Amino acid sequence: MSNFEPKGDIVSGPPALLPDPTKSLIGQHSITLVPLTEAHIPDLYTSLGGPQNDHLYTYLPAGPFHDLSSFTTHFTSLITSPIFFPYTILSTSTSLPNPVGVITYMNITPLHRTIEIGHVLFGSSLQRTPAATEANYLLMRHAFEDMHYLRVEWKANSFNELSLRAAVRLGFVSEGVFRKHLVVKGRRRDTAWFSCLDEEWVREGRGGVKRGLEGWLDSGNFDEEGRQRRKLEEVREEGV
Repeated sequence: MSNFEPKGDIVSGPPALLPDPTKSLIGQHSITLVPLTEAHIPDLYTSLGGPQNDHLYTYLPAGPFHDLSSFTTHFTSLITSPIFFPYTILSTSTSLPNPVGVITYMNITPLHRTIEIGHVLFGSSLQRTPAATEANYLLMRHAFEDMHYLRVEWKANSFNELSLRAAVRLGFVSEGVFRKHLVVKGRRRDTAWFSCLDEEWVREGRGGVKRGLEGWLDSGNFDEEGRQRRKLEEVREEGV
């Protein structure tokens, strides 16, 4: 008689899906995420290219870009890569939507129902705004609720303090550091790993990631001048 007995919880539910290249994600803070196309690239260069934006590429594997040609080559490669599914972040605060950033799904593994948010590039007009937080929220919600993933990952260079803080603020849980994980631009990269799981996303009450993000993004959390009344971490821990 065989004593074979697999370990671990049984995984059920619908299979995970690949992102839909025709689907846009609409936010309430004057942004829409649309799948990146080559038509977006010239306007994205205005927000993300040139010497004034060199600092955006400190921790990315490519860039900075000082001309439209090299910028176009890189972002076209994101569109055609099997690793990335990039979105253009459009500001809809004016009559003509303006590309202000890029955010991507990457390392998409439907078989194991895992997906990563990465290659985040926010132009100066998007940084430290409710819309920046909402861009991440939209991708997390879409991954868990529409595409049926069980795990959303976030990875960051261990020197990238802004990304490390952003992961914790958004509700991701630290899983430690992969030492000498990559060589990026000729330099050693130790990579900090974070994740958010489906049960953490839907948790009711204190610590619920979705409820915390939606409570923070609610218009009632901002005063007449657009300043937050409560921090995201406070809203999540209060379980509102």
